Amino acid sequence: MTDQDRLLAGRYRLDRELGRGGMGTVWLAQDALLDRRVAVKKLHVPPQLEDVERERMYERTRREARSAARISHPGVIVVHDVVEEDGLPCIVMEYVPSRSLSELVREDGPLTSAEAARTGLAMASALQAAHAAGVLHRDVKPANVLLQEGSERVVLTDFGIAAASGTETLTRTGEFVGSIDYAAPEHMLGREAGPAADAWALGATLYEAVEGVPPFRRSSWVETAYAASSEPPRAMERAGELGELIEGLLHKDADGRLTLEQAEAWLRGEAGTARLPAPREEPPPAAGPETRAEPPRQQRNDEPGEATAPAPVPAPSGSAPPPARTARGRSRGARALVWALCSALAAAAVAGGVWWQSGNGGGDPGPPGPSASHSGPSHSSPPELPPVADGYQRVRDELGFSVDVPEGWKRAGRPGGQQVDYLSPSGRTGLKFSVVDFAGDSPIRHWRQLEPEVREKSPGYERLRMNATVYQGRDAAIWEYRWQGRARPYRAIDLGFGSEGQAHYALYLSAPDAEWDAAKPYFDMAVKTFRIRARD
Repeated sequence: MTDQDRLLAGRYRLDRELGRGGMGTVWLAQDALLDRRVAVKKLHVPPQLEDVERERMYERTRREARSAARISHPGVIVVHDVVEEDGLPCIVMEYVPSRSLSELVREDGPLTSAEAARTGLAMASALQAAHAAGVLHRDVKPANVLLQEGSERVVLTDFGIAAASGTETLTRTGEFVGSIDYAAPEHMLGREAGPAADAWALGATLYEAVEGVPPFRRSSWVETAYAASSEPPRAMERAGELGELIEGLLHKDADGRLTLEQAEAWLRGEAGTARLPAPREEPPPAAGPETRAEPPRQQRNDEPGEATAPAPVPAPSGSAPPPARTARGRSRGARALVWALCSALAAAAVAGGVWWQSGNGGGDPGPPGPSASHSGPSHSSPPELPPVADGYQRVRDELGFSVDVPEGWKRAGRPGGQQVDYLSPSGRTGLKFSVVDFAGDSPIRHWRQLEPEVREKSPGYERLRMNATVYQGRDAAIWEYRWQGRARPYRAIDLGFGSEGQAHYALYLSAPDAEWDAAKPYFDMAVKTFRIRARD
């Protein structure tokens, strides 16, 4: 007898498959006793599985039913029954005629920011109800969000790897459970993952809802895990005001991340008019031969005849996801992170542990991001200034800062001006430093506002990245892009930062694209050694 038309527990007649995954199949069924349609989840058990592993899978299924049953909320799937068939547990749930958020985005394209906000509000409310009942979902992702047909109801499902208080863990040492595209950094690194990990997953889900792809997906799981733990998400094109919320939910530090309560309050505001609470500031990245990467200003320090656009001036930012990784070598901190991720995630496979994930692969890997370790004091106590490196000179500029620039580079700036250039002997590569006295709202927003003007004035403009971050304890943003000069392609990177009501600063490098690998360390050294001081 085939599964179709099969009667489970003398009561539930299977009709047709609704979905199939690695761990089970969900069927539409008819409850013969109550004459209603239900969904039945049947477990898949590989025949070669050892008895102890088989029992752990059974217990996970039972745990899924108990976890969902503890929660009373319209945004959480209702569990009606658990029955056994051929010794396997089957979960009987309410049937929700729907498409998953994953299917909707794949088939119809990304949601509008307003649609995503409504979905996020329902998810935030459901997750809070789960946490109040002592249940962490641990696998929030678009595939587990159901959008009911003909209704605005949003339902969170699949509590298969949920962790409920008062129950023994089913995860062995070294085992990673979850979906890599939506797993919080602390989760991937094997640390204790609490409610903040579900908040991160909400942010990653909302990102995909409006942008169409996960925020950190790369060509391999190792690169994806590294990006999620050390790089900012790829710049958002469609999120609008929702982008600020998503950035706050994707804060690397769990303690500094926006909470679900804060997210719900923001989403209940009128199109995000409620002001987001600022996430806890992250320490500034340790700059070395790699710093963060995000927005750049346009240069004017090309060789004569090169077409360039004016350098935009940044405003301070209100959100602070950490920096990304440069195309050059990783620092010791970055290498340590890579090893930690590899060890934590590969341990599951070596130990025979189960790694539950939605298919991670394909997709646009996006431009490489910069990376930096997240250590260092706040702006009240800048990182200790290193000795001057060989080939550099420390300058004390009359604009009120000191910085290390390459030996032999010439200063160019107008007396009384607010910016100064340090140019290479060829004149094709240069650093620009700006000091502007004005109050601002958000550096990342400022970059976004300036980008259309920069694009218009820069033939062949291509944005590489644009993200918010923190520099020396201050709100900051980085913008990196390339364009076609009159004689050759050029590339630029710009770090803008400041505190509201105080002076704002911008550190900017431009160089021919073909010479970028050699030029980028000059910017990294400037970021590492830039210090604000009194004007001469």
